[in-house]
This record gives sequence, structure tokens and C-alpha cells, in this order.
Amino acid sequence: MERSHNPGELKAVGKSNLTRPSEFILLGLSSRPEDQKPLFAVFLPIYLITVIGNVLIILAIRSDTRLQTPMYFFLSILSFVDICYVTVIIPKMLVNLLSETKAISYGECLTQMYFFIAFGNTDSYLLAAMAIDRYVAICYPFHYITIMNHRRCVLLLILSFCIPHLHSLLHILLTNQLIFCSSNVIHHFFCDDQPVLKLSCSSHFVKEITVMTEGLAVIMTPFSCIIISYLRILITVLKIPSAAGKRKAFSTCGSHLTVVTLFYGSISYVYFQPLSNYTVKDRIATIIYTILTPMLNPFIYSLRNKDMKQGLTKLMHWVKCQ
Repeated sequence: MERSHNPGELKAVGKSNLTRPSEFILLGLSSRPEDQKPLFAVFLPIYLITVIGNVLIILAIRSDTRLQTPMYFFLSILSFVDICYVTVIIPKMLVNLLSETKAISYGECLTQMYFFIAFGNTDSYLLAAMAIDRYVAICYPFHYITIMNHRRCVLLLILSFCIPHLHSLLHILLTNQLIFCSSNVIHHFFCDDQPVLKLSCSSHFVKEITVMTEGLAVIMTPFSCIIISYLRILITVLKIPSAAGKRKAFSTCGSHLTVVTLFYGSISYVYFQPLSNYTVKDRIATIIYTILTPMLNPFIYSLRNKDMKQGLTKLMHWVKCQ
């Protein structure tokens, strides 16, 4: 395989040498040298804000006894997963922005893809668990503590981690069976499934069928839970006679609905289309759910939530007093 020192130049591999590349080249958001440092200056603060914001959410929930409820339990786990999610992608992206080679080894690429798929799907299952929590709280308020007990919360948490990780493992095993030729240049800023699949010169019929069946089932299960939960919530809230009661019920769901819309809206745009249609615009859309949504989550949940505001204020006061 010939090495190219220009990251924007395709790596030519003879058609007779069908093989597994030792490394891939990540082109990133732009292959122009003059764009690299400005992009670094943009994404480094985003990463730091994301990590610090989500750590503050976790600490505020853990330190305030009023926030020791199932909803905030799932929120703290969501914040932890968001930290892991962006850490899988952004640090390598930042290194590549300052590097001339922009290389990522084959094993590192599959590892990044595994955790990206796993943590991304864990996010969706946690959002589903939070939707179920809101459904029980609004539709069955007098049985809330009994239904959303510690055992059920732990069960939902285990499912939220196990299903995505098994799903991710299946996709990595199928990707590892592919043969690559002609190019090892990934037109993306990380090892996403679709751009890597486009580089394969072997048949990926099994992979695409798996994505459209098992993959669709894994993605649609939490999404269906969210839709059904909010339909039931809507029906229950519309039966509340007072306008103030309706506003109070909807206010507990506002933050969650905002995050769900951002997350699923961008994912639908990127992935629910044919592989051949994957373009630069999809790279931009990917930024929304991989980078911007984890960064915005702490702001959405703290600015729109009175209890979280009080919890964060209490945490800041404790820090100042130390």
C-alpha cells in the first residue's frame, strides 16, 4: 500500500491487493490546512464545556438529597454517558487537527466505532427510560414510588447498557469481515459506520440488511417507548381541568422533549437514507448529535428545571465555602 503525505489525497491500492488496511486517514470537517487551527479553537472549548457541564450535573444530583429521584438518577447516568460519548470522538479529532498525517490505525478505528455506536444507542435508551419515568410520574402519581422503585430503575439501566453494547459488537464483527481497496481515506472526522462502509469493495449486503432489520429494531424500540409515553402523557394532561395544572405537567417534560428532538432529528437526517447519498452535509448534521447535543444537555436541563438550578446553586455555594 502506498503512503500519501497529503491527507486529502486518495490512497491508491491495486485491485489485486484486496486487503485490510493498517490504517485509515480521517479527512475531518475540512482538508484545507488554513482551517485546521480555527476548527481546533472551536472544538476544544466545546469539549471542555461539555465535560465540565456534565460533571457539574452529576455532582449537583449526587450532593442534593432533593434530587435523589429516578428522573435525576437517569439524568446523572445520561451526563456520564455523554462525557464518554464526546471523549470517544473529540480528543482524536483535536489531535488530527494539529497533525499532518491524520491517521488512525485499523484497530483504533474499529474501537472508536464500537464505543461511538454503543454510547450513542445508550443515550437513546436512557432517554426512553426518562420518558417512561415521566409517564409514570404524570399518569400514575400515587403509585410512582412503587412502580419506579430501585429494582426497576437498575433493570432499565442494565438494559440501556447491555442492548446497545451487544448491538455495537455485532456491527463491529460484520465490519471486520469487509475487504477494503482503492482508498483508505475516510471523508469524516471520526470512524462512523457509513463512511467506513463506503470504502469497502466487498459485498456489504449482509451488513446493510442487518442495519435495516436488527439496527432499525434497536433504534426504534427506545424511540417507540418515547412516542407512546408522550402520547399517554398528552392524553392524561388534556384531562386536567386547570390551565395551571396542564402547564405544571408539561413543564416537567419540556427539557426532555427538547433533547429528544435534537438527538433523534439529527440522527434521522443522517442515517435514514441510502448509503450512496451520504454527503458533506451529513458530516455537519452528525456534529449536532455527537457534539452539540451532549454540550447543550446540561444547559437545557439546568435552565429549564427549577430543582436543577437549586441543586447547582447549592453545589456552587459548597465549593465556595471549601
